[in-house]
Amino acid sequence: MAKRRKLLGQILKEIELVTEGDIQEALARQKKQGGLIGKILVEMGTCSDGDITMALAAQNDMNFVDLTGLDIPIELLDLVTEAQAHTYRVVPLEYDAESKTFTVAMDDPTKIVVFDELQFSLQSRIPGIRIQGALASQEDIDAALENFYGEGGSVKGIGGGDLAEFIEEGVVGKNAVAVDSDDPDAPQVVKLLNFLLSTAIKDRSSDIHLEPFEERFQVRYRVDGALLAMENPPKELAASLISRIKVLSKLDIAETRMPQDGRIELTIEGRSVDLRVSTLPTMFGESCVMRILDRSNVSLDLDNLGMRPEDNEMMKALIAKPNGIVLVTGPTGSGKTTTLYSCLNFMNTPDLKIITTEDPVEYDLPGVMQCQVNEDVGLTYGAALRSILRQDPDMILVGEIRDRETGGIAVEAALTGHLVLSTLHTNDAPSATTRMLDLGLEAFLIAATMEAIIAQRLVRKICVSCKEYFEPEAEHCMELGIRPEAIRGKKFAFGKGCSRCNNTGYKGRMALYEMFRVNDEVKQMIMDGANVASLREAGRRHGMRTLRESGLLAIYDCGTTVDEVLRETLVLE
Repeated sequence: MAKRRKLLGQILKEIELVTEGDIQEALARQKKQGGLIGKILVEMGTCSDGDITMALAAQNDMNFVDLTGLDIPIELLDLVTEAQAHTYRVVPLEYDAESKTFTVAMDDPTKIVVFDELQFSLQSRIPGIRIQGALASQEDIDAALENFYGEGGSVKGIGGGDLAEFIEEGVVGKNAVAVDSDDPDAPQVVKLLNFLLSTAIKDRSSDIHLEPFEERFQVRYRVDGALLAMENPPKELAASLISRIKVLSKLDIAETRMPQDGRIELTIEGRSVDLRVSTLPTMFGESCVMRILDRSNVSLDLDNLGMRPEDNEMMKALIAKPNGIVLVTGPTGSGKTTTLYSCLNFMNTPDLKIITTEDPVEYDLPGVMQCQVNEDVGLTYGAALRSILRQDPDMILVGEIRDRETGGIAVEAALTGHLVLSTLHTNDAPSATTRMLDLGLEAFLIAATMEAIIAQRLVRKICVSCKEYFEPEAEHCMELGIRPEAIRGKKFAFGKGCSRCNNTGYKGRMALYEMFRVNDEVKQMIMDGANVASLREAGRRHGMRTLRESGLLAIYDCGTTVDEVLRETLVLE
C-alpha cells in the first residue's frame, strides 16, 4: 500500500511554524478565493517563502539545498541545455556514475513530469540514467540560472536541443509555423513532439521514424544515413502524436486507412526548417516518417562537396557548357539534390537566367526562379518544362526525369541551346543511358544531347575525435577486391566511438563520385546499341573512376572505413 503524503499544513504545524488556527484561517481563505495554501500562509505573514520551500521538500521526500556559492562542473552543465534549464527551472547538482543518478535542483516539486522528460532526453547519452530532485528557493534558482545559463529564458532556436512549442499565429514566413517554448504546461503529446523535433534537429538528423507495434511505440532517427533507436515513448501516446503531426501538416486526421503526404514549415528565428510528412497505415496504427530539410545546415558550395580536385574541375567545365544534358544518378538520399543545387549556386550570376522545376522545392536559391510541381492541378514536370522554355532560360534544373514526356522535353531543351541538369535513379553512371532508352527516348537524341552522367553515393566519415589508425591485413584486400600490393605501406582508420559521435565512430558524411564523360566514342557506342559493360569499359579507358575506386581513395585518405565503402558500392566487372 502506497505511503500517504503528509499535508503541507500538517508539516508546518509539526515544525511549529504555524498553529492550527493559522491553518484553518488559510483554508477558509482558500475556499473563498482559491490559490495554493502555502502562498496564502505567506500572504497572512505566518511564514516565509523559505519556510514553505522547506516544508515542500519534506512533503516530497526531497533534500532542501542552498545554492549560494554553488560551483557546477562544466560536464554537468552540458547535460542540461540552456533552454531546458530555463523551461523546466532546473539546475544540475551532481551525477553519481555508479548508480547513474543525476540530481537537479528545482523550486517546484509538483512538476515531477520534468524528471521523466529529462530522463527521456538523456537516455541516448547515458542509458539507464535516473533523475532525482532536490528543492531550492525560487530566488536561488533564479540566481543560478542567470549565473550558469544566462538570462535567456526564451528559446534562441530549435537547434539548441530545447523543447519547442508550435504557435500558429504571428509567424514570420508565409504559411510557416513559428517555434517557441515559453509554455512548460503544454499538453504531454505536444511536449513529446516538440522534444522529438528538437533532438532530431540538434543531432542533424535527416528523418524521424515513428513506428507503432503491438507492444511498443518505436522512434528512430536517421543520422548520417544510419538509423539510431531512441528511448521508446509511451505506447498510449502513439495515436495522439500522429494526429498532432497530421493537424500541423494539414492532413485529414479522420482518414487512417490511406497513406497521406503533407508538409510542415517551421520558422525559427528567421531560419526555415521544412518537414516532409508521410503517413502509412499498418497493422497497429499509422506509421509516420518526417524528413527534415534544415536549409541552414546545408552548404551549397561546389568547392566544399568533397570532390577530388580533378572531379571538381570537370564538374565546373560541364556546367559552364552552353547546352546539353548533365545527369546525376543515385538512390534516394544519396545527395543528388545537394550536388545539383551547389552547381546552380556556382553558376548563379546576373548574366544567367536559371529556372528550376522540382517536386518539391527543397532549398531557396536567391536569384533562381523555382517552380514547384503540383500534379493535383495538372502542373506536371512536362507541363512546367514547356512553360519554362518560353521563359527564355539559359540553364534549367529538372528535379527528376521519370517518364518519356519529361525526358523528351529535356532533350528538346538541350537541342535548342539550353543546359539541362537533372537526376535519374540508376545504380551507376553508364546504366543511365539504358534507363533513358527504357523511357522511350531515341538513341541518337540521347547521344546528341548527353554531356556527362555523374553517379554518387554518401558514406559516413570517421569521427575525428576518436579516429584510430591500423595496418590493413590480407582479409581487407579480399573484401575490397584488390591486390595486397595496393595497400602495402598504407594505413586505414576507424572510429573508436565517443560522446561526440554517439559512440558510432562516425560524424558527418562525404560523397563518392563516378564521373562518366560522354565523349565522341561513347556517343557512337550509344547509337550502336552498346551494352552497359561496354560503355563502362569505354569510360574507364578515358579516365572514369568507379564508385568503388572512389571509395578506395577515401579509405586510403582515412576519411571513411572499409565497411562503409563495401555497404555503398559494388565491384562492377
